[in-house]
Parts: sequence; C-alpha cells; structure tokens
Amino acid sequence: MPKVTIDGFSIDVPEGTTILQASRILATEGKMPDAHVPPAMCYYTKLKTSGGYCRTCIVKVSKGSEKDPRPMPKPVPSCRQTVMDGMEVQNLTAPDLLEARAGVVEFLLINHPLDCPICDQAGECHLQDLSYENGNAGTRYEFARRTFDMIDIGDKIKLHMNRCILCYRCVKTAEQITDGRVHGVISRGDHAEISTYIEQAIDNDFSGNVIDVCPVGALTDRTFRFKSRVWFTKPMDAHRKCDKCCGKTAVWLSGNDVLRVTARKDKFGEVEDWICNECRYDKKQIGDWTIEGPRKIERHSVISQNHYESLRQLKVDISNQKKLLEVAHVADIKQN
Repeated sequence: MPKVTIDGFSIDVPEGTTILQASRILATEGKMPDAHVPPAMCYYTKLKTSGGYCRTCIVKVSKGSEKDPRPMPKPVPSCRQTVMDGMEVQNLTAPDLLEARAGVVEFLLINHPLDCPICDQAGECHLQDLSYENGNAGTRYEFARRTFDMIDIGDKIKLHMNRCILCYRCVKTAEQITDGRVHGVISRGDHAEISTYIEQAIDNDFSGNVIDVCPVGALTDRTFRFKSRVWFTKPMDAHRKCDKCCGKTAVWLSGNDVLRVTARKDKFGEVEDWICNECRYDKKQIGDWTIEGPRKIERHSVISQNHYESLRQLKVDISNQKKLLEVAHVADIKQN
C-alpha cells in the first residue's frame, strides 16, 4: 500500500486512491484536522466521472514518490491525481498554492451574483465557505456579468442560472440515478448553461436529488423558497418506511412544522443515501416521520456551533502564509 504525506500527516492507502480521498480518510480517522482537506466543488464520491472541472482542489506535490522524488511542476487536481508511495503533498502549508487557489476562486466568482442575503442556499453554501476561506476581499473584474432569467424545471425545482458554477453534479446525478435525464449543459464557453431539452421538465421519482448535490443556490426547492433561514430551523434525523428509497432523511423543523426534507449528508457535504420525491415533497407532516433525534451538524454549516470562529482562525492562518510568500518574494527581488 502506498504511503502519502499531506501537510505533514501520513497514511497508507490502497492503490488507486486519489489525494483528495486520502485526505478525507485522514480527516475521518481523526489523524488530520478537517481544515487540511482540499475543498471540492465538483467532485462527488457517489457520482462516476465527477471531478476535474472546478480546480478548487488543486494541491502542490513537493515530492512525486520514493522512486522519483522530483516535485510535480504544476499544481494538480487532488480529485484526479492518484497517490504514489512516498508522495508528499502540500495544501495549506504552501503559500504559492494558496495564491493559485485564490485565483481559481476569483474566476468562479466572476459571474456569481452577490445575492446571498436572498438566496435559500445561504448558510449551507459551499461557495460561501470557499470564498471566505480561500478567496480575496475584492474583485478585479470590470465587465458586465452574464445574466439569465430564472426558470422552473419541473413543478418543484427553481433554476437560478446566474448562480451556477457549472460543476456538472446535477447532470451526473440525473444521468446516473434517475430513469431518464432531460437536462444538461448547452452552448460553450461563457454562454454555457444548464437547461432542459425543448418542452421537457424534470419529473421522476429521484429528481429532487439534484437540489441536494448543487453546491450553490442554482437549484432550489420551490416548496421551501423564502420560508426560513436554515439557522432558524431545527434539523432532525428521521425515517419512515418507504418502498422507493431508504426512507432515511433529515427533516428541518420550525416548531412542529416540517419546512423541508433533505437527504442526509456526511461531513464533506455529500449525500449518504439518495431519497425519493415522495419523501422529499409529499411527507410534510411531523406525524409522517419517526424522529430519531437532533442531527449532528458538521463544519459546512453556520448552524454548527462556533463555525465562524474556526473559519476566522483558518482565514488568519492563510493570511499569514500569504504574508510569508510576499516577504520571500521581496527578498528574492533584493537579492537579484
């Protein structure tokens, strides 16, 4: 089994394991803080061929392997690069890598509107976390942002294409877990957009899962829109007997009212088990569910206690790394 070291934390993993998967194993086993896991906006464990689109998970390979210790010349996407025995990887410990990632985040935010105050994804948006942890305070973009009209793709799903970062998760979800995909990416370049085929609407038993996999507020639940902020709700683990899916969900309560139902997600924000539309949309009475207890909220949510405190410390650490890079750059200029 190859041994890989990420930010000074080592682990032996099976052949074919990617750097991102290795870092998640380290964090899951408690051998490395969650903050050292590279961010990922397009990769999704349960979706085949996902990853490699957004480039937010780039890392610096300072040592290729024991056989070939030379560093890789460019940052590599950790979701695609498999580990080799003796490989050494830098994520938060490489100031130049953090600068490169900040550039990637800047590109992702070029067309993204600043409508977090009215977005239903606020509070559980991975792009918010990504921009806070790895982005810059300002933008250099001076041109008009692309805009699209909001549309309904089905009677339960609202599409805000202005917010989409083209991660392809929703397309792959519909392709791999539903019985017929009717939407995809049309056009190319800065004209690319998510859209349905002509006169088609997303309507099948598992279509609601595209909402859960969307890392931003591009796909939202029309039955929950503008009803409440997630930090005002009480997420509870619940289950019911269902013939179509596992029936294990998270119900979001306001008092005894079920405001929405979602799939349960792991600490990396990925769905544990897909759920059907009957559980998601039709079972909105608390009597429909067996409540198991309060849901444990991981770091990717403002509901989590002291979440912003931990983010603030991470922001300080990243700023310190950038300052070290600037000092080293000035020293090189003076020396030359």
